[in-house]
Amino acid sequence: MDFVFTAEHDALRAATRDLLQRHAPEPAVRAAMQTDDGYDPALWHRMAAEIGLQGLIVPEALGGSGADFIDLGVVMEELGRALYCGPFLSSAVLAATALAAVGDETAARTYLPALCAGSLLATVADDGLLGGRDLPLPAATPDAGTVRITGRAGFVLDGHIADIIVVSARHDDETGLYLVDTRVAGTTATPLPTMDLTRKIADVEFRGAPARRLGQPGNARRVLTRVGDLAAIALAAEQAGSANQVLDITVEYARTRTQFGRTIGSFQAVKHRCADMSVDIESARSAAYNGLWAAAGGQDDTQLGIAASIAHCYCSEAFTRAAASCIQVHGGIGFTWEHPAHLYYRRAKSTELLFGHPAQHRRRLATLLGLNAA
Repeated sequence: MDFVFTAEHDALRAATRDLLQRHAPEPAVRAAMQTDDGYDPALWHRMAAEIGLQGLIVPEALGGSGADFIDLGVVMEELGRALYCGPFLSSAVLAATALAAVGDETAARTYLPALCAGSLLATVADDGLLGGRDLPLPAATPDAGTVRITGRAGFVLDGHIADIIVVSARHDDETGLYLVDTRVAGTTATPLPTMDLTRKIADVEFRGAPARRLGQPGNARRVLTRVGDLAAIALAAEQAGSANQVLDITVEYARTRTQFGRTIGSFQAVKHRCADMSVDIESARSAAYNGLWAAAGGQDDTQLGIAASIAHCYCSEAFTRAAASCIQVHGGIGFTWEHPAHLYYRRAKSTELLFGHPAQHRRRLATLLGLNAA
């Protein structure tokens, strides 16, 4: 595929990288991930005020920039390179695409402008979407002109800081999408201990939480599938950016670290490992860009699903291999707390499981491509 970035893409990349270098260097990342919320609110508001990143793919009429998924991919790559700690994937990607795709104009006009401004944090709660624990869906019960949600949702991205949650729930054997405002009583979110210290996940319990139904009955699963595919493509771009940064860190270390009177990069075994990393990562970027092109080009659900599953499989595994190789080349320092290599490896392992394991996506690809037909 012939994929060439425009001058506007390059400018967006430069602006995002500059903002992150100024306000989210490695010490700031470490500080953010050790807070209860897991992110820096000041940086979050700078991202909205200086570049408008949170509203990148939201239509201009709703307070956003009206950009497409290729622009979003550029930003996700830079967020991945910087190992950004914050609710961008959950709020600006998952929730934004869900509110846009569900077809509820009132909800979109009510919540998306604030989301774009960075003053509202949102996420999506659906165990099937996020590859969770297969918990029973929460129950939606009509109550005096409103709806109340009761039950649990596991592995909700940034669920502990979200102001609103788009949750899938069941009513009369039908799955629907509902919007819960966590600032109203009835919702408890508990952060979960995870391997990845840079991305927070919570277990959310709804205890008769008041909610409003989103969209039309019967379309929840289709909306969630499309939202999951778009999020997986955005995540693939983030993984490609992280993997590329891991390669840069590895090459720089191999170029400067000396052993036996020579830089270790002069040893054939190290050269081969770095070369394999480079080829692997370039292939992963191609898979991610193919997904971004499919998302930006308005492909139908089947073609989008194929592109998303390919991107998720390849980028997840390429990032994990790159992070492991980075630790291997660095030797003993690679797995110490003082070096960032282990943080990238932790992120690689956690993102490998987001939106479904690669093995699940391979089975899905076989179905979408008609390869497992009798």
